[in-house]
Amino acid sequence: VFPITEAVAEEFQKLNPSVKVTVGISGTGGGFKKFAIGETDIQNASRPIKDSEAEAAAAGGIEFVEIPVAFDGLSIVVNPQNTWASSLTVAELKKIWEPGSKINNWSQVRPGFPNKPIKLYGAGTDSGTFDYFTEAICGKEGASRPDYQASEDDNTLVTGVAGDPSALGYFGFAYYSENKDKLKLVGIDNGNGPVLPNEATINDGTYAPLARPLFLYVAMKSAERPEVKAFVEFYLSATGRQLVAEVGYVPLPDAAYELALKRFHEGKTGSLFSGGSQIGVKIEDLLKR
Repeated sequence: VFPITEAVAEEFQKLNPSVKVTVGISGTGGGFKKFAIGETDIQNASRPIKDSEAEAAAAGGIEFVEIPVAFDGLSIVVNPQNTWASSLTVAELKKIWEPGSKINNWSQVRPGFPNKPIKLYGAGTDSGTFDYFTEAICGKEGASRPDYQASEDDNTLVTGVAGDPSALGYFGFAYYSENKDKLKLVGIDNGNGPVLPNEATINDGTYAPLARPLFLYVAMKSAERPEVKAFVEFYLSATGRQLVAEVGYVPLPDAAYELALKRFHEGKTGSLFSGGSQIGVKIEDLLKR
């Protein structure tokens, strides 16, 4: 979510030069720890808040509003020198990434793939991307083999895959879009043939199971401050939506932004996602609850 918030903060500060917006990177899990003790006003999240994190926030006296702000498609990528893996099935990805997996060569993934080593790159365990990927692919949040090159910073993963012909990695679609000249996208086959992530397939859900919503969590006490309220309203405005697209993410339907803004103005606290990712559920339907 960092690239969106960074872009929104930059534009907001141009219009409001007296307001300083500080945006930091810590991974979703690490960020929620700070949010729960009141260190931050707003928390970016690439997955919904967990029940345990919501409980920690409540214990710290933090009430929050959950606001979806964009769609992302977790992108599976290889090095451009990889000429064989134009697509992978969800079952093949699971076989590669699940706990206890011993796959270390492309020939073990599919008959006909060459006898070449695989080096894996993926999100660190503090990242919401890690939580979402493991739940969507391996069937359980946090279920992953540990022997891969991990980072909470997607730019580090981009550099790794771009420089390693044996690489297979995953990260947010915006980071692929920014670096498409040095990466190769892999189609995901969930039973209906390979699908590549793009605005249409992420928005309509056909890029399953790796299309996901991204969130802001706003502390209610902080939202009473005019500058915080104005920042959230700007984030959900037409300008904010335009910035979502400019940095490589997929805007939500207009109705979803309107419902999210209404929810914010009405101060509806708590999570609509009940501590889980609710893969495949429409955002607008959740926001109407």
